[in-house]
Amino acid sequence: MSLQEIDFSKTLSDDQVYEAIMSNYSGLSKEWIFHQWNWMNNVYSPFNDHYKYLIIISLVEKTLQFFDQMQIQYSYDEYYSKSYLQIEKFSIAELCEKLDLPKETVRRKVLELEKEGVITRSKKKIIIDRKAFSFVKPENQIKFTSKYIYLVSQILNKEQVYTKKLDQKAIENIIKKKFTLCWRWFYRMQIPLIIGYHKFMQDLTTFHIWGTVCMNQVLNVSKELNTNDNENSLDYFSTNNVLIKNLASDTGISAMSISDMTQIPRATIIRKCKFLLQQDLIKINSKKQYVLSSMNFRKILPYQTEAFKFKAKFIRKVLNLLLIS
Repeated sequence: MSLQEIDFSKTLSDDQVYEAIMSNYSGLSKEWIFHQWNWMNNVYSPFNDHYKYLIIISLVEKTLQFFDQMQIQYSYDEYYSKSYLQIEKFSIAELCEKLDLPKETVRRKVLELEKEGVITRSKKKIIIDRKAFSFVKPENQIKFTSKYIYLVSQILNKEQVYTKKLDQKAIENIIKKKFTLCWRWFYRMQIPLIIGYHKFMQDLTTFHIWGTVCMNQVLNVSKELNTNDNENSLDYFSTNNVLIKNLASDTGISAMSISDMTQIPRATIIRKCKFLLQQDLIKINSKKQYVLSSMNFRKILPYQTEAFKFKAKFIRKVLNLLLIS
């Protein structure tokens, strides 16, 4: 399609996508929470450490940024056929700023990654070894992400603000075809989004645990979220009201179950849950199970609003790319 053939009046804005997400939250919330929970599991599992993974993908994002600036695009297969990735002008200070972490923490994690043979430093240059690819290669994540984008596109089709009819496979194909471009957009959504929750909850393990409690709560009240008089999705605030009304149920989740689902040690979960209890982000029921607190959504709202804006920007870019492809 030539530049002259593109009807820019049919392209989406961030606000249109954001409003669609917020207005139809009950129909999307379960998929989004599972999307993020699955991603957090993938963040933690390679090293049993969230921050090492964030350092790796922050370095990968730097290579994707370079390709974008040089107008070089690689497909999924082309990108992962390389034997290594080289990052020029690496600095601890840049990573600290990007991840909002203390210099001592980043330096220690980088040294540990070097000892594990995942990265190699040479003066101001850093090389990510091919062995790290299996940690960050997003085969399954592309499927989860494509499914969520597809659900949003259906809402936008229904609201007649997006004209192209898509299926999930078409979205997967465009992401893989223009991988270095699309996955840079993905990381530009996920990295600041997750760091925002890190700031709020003081570390990512706490956020991971809270997210597991949240997912359990949403799954347990999914019937109520999917049933209402108008047979339409509930907006963000109405969805949260349904969740709050169902907080007194016995359908909580134990520390052992959280550990089984996330592979985070049970002792760590109990310790982190003490912080969440003190902050009134969760509470504990008579069965010693964790459930969300009624104050949960009021406290988390400013962070979720910001997160949804990052999400809307990413989805807008992918859907517009599909529109003009």
